[in-house]
Amino acid sequence: MAALMILECQSNKGNHMGLPLRETMTMLKKLEGYDLVLLLMVVALTSFGVVMVYSASSVMAAKNFQDGAFFLKRQGTFALIGFTVAAIAMRIDYHVWQRLAVPLLLLSLVLLVLVLIPGIGGKIKGASRWIRLPGFNLQPSEFAKIALIMYLAYSIAKKQDKIKSLSAGFLPYMIVLMVLLLLLLKQPDLGAALTLAGVTILLLFTAGTRLVFIIGTMMVAAPFVWYLIYTSAYRWKRMKAFLNPELDPTGIGWQITQSKYAFGAGGLLGQGLGEGKQKLFYLPEAHTDFILSVVGEELGFVGVVVIIGMFFIVVQRAMRIAMATQEPFGRFLAMGIAILLAIEATVNMGVVTGMLPTKGLALPFISYGGSSLLVSLFAVGVLLNISSRIKGGALMEKKAS
Repeated sequence: MAALMILECQSNKGNHMGLPLRETMTMLKKLEGYDLVLLLMVVALTSFGVVMVYSASSVMAAKNFQDGAFFLKRQGTFALIGFTVAAIAMRIDYHVWQRLAVPLLLLSLVLLVLVLIPGIGGKIKGASRWIRLPGFNLQPSEFAKIALIMYLAYSIAKKQDKIKSLSAGFLPYMIVLMVLLLLLLKQPDLGAALTLAGVTILLLFTAGTRLVFIIGTMMVAAPFVWYLIYTSAYRWKRMKAFLNPELDPTGIGWQITQSKYAFGAGGLLGQGLGEGKQKLFYLPEAHTDFILSVVGEELGFVGVVVIIGMFFIVVQRAMRIAMATQEPFGRFLAMGIAILLAIEATVNMGVVTGMLPTKGLALPFISYGGSSLLVSLFAVGVLLNISSRIKGGALMEKKAS
């Protein structure tokens, strides 16, 4: 009897040990064919972002909302929803978005118009960039980014033979872009407008548009951009702060000066997670646009380099997916998403280090904000679906030309 009891216990123990292993193997089998490196990097960045949002916002949230975990709860919820959206997107054949490209672009235009209507659009700090929904503010400019990329991928793939033509292969895209830019500048949101312009120009360049068209467009646009900056009081102040923040360190140069203090205080290894001081009402927008400054102070130069390296891997994997995809729509769609993530990450990092003028662009996956996080994770889900349909499964070490 004792022997039977011992054998039964050993059998149950083996079953319990084998159950997690079987579940793990089943999960890995379901992910077979997807770019697991990209998936791992994005999950890690998003999870890290939730932690840093809490670190950067807890004191401010406790003062303003009597709940130190206020932003943690919201960002954690956005992350869970975003992971769910990404999981669904990675299971949907990406060709679906080819059929929906034009309707989604039109929907984004409608949303950009709605945000300007009083009573529908919510105004924060003088800008009308959000549509108020129960418990959530939708930012249409984030939706417009992925909608424009899908439209460009669809249209470029359809008329690749005309892409070198000015009338058929360049001007139509500039007209669509101008409509979007006018609506964004009406909000006003120059940062999103420049991002959309950058994505469009770079994607057209990779598609084979003549360089002379791009250079000519940039030369024509440059005076208008300068006019928009010079005639806007807050934009001109930001430009002066960029050129010489030390000229008024307690005024227009306050934000970038405090950001530099944060990086300086972090040194090589940082003050320790949660131990930063600049987030204590010194650094404005610490949990949103300037969250990398908090990372620099708390995790030091090493922590910032790790984050930059992870973004580099994400963009590199996205570009590998694009280059390995033979089907035109999938190739341009993946390349557009790669360009978008690269621009947003690069501009945000340039702003917080004082290398670029201050613009309201979030750091993908890390900055607080539901619209940005949901769209970014959805875009990654689309990328993963494209990767799963490349001949030979996930990219692994496949060389793409």
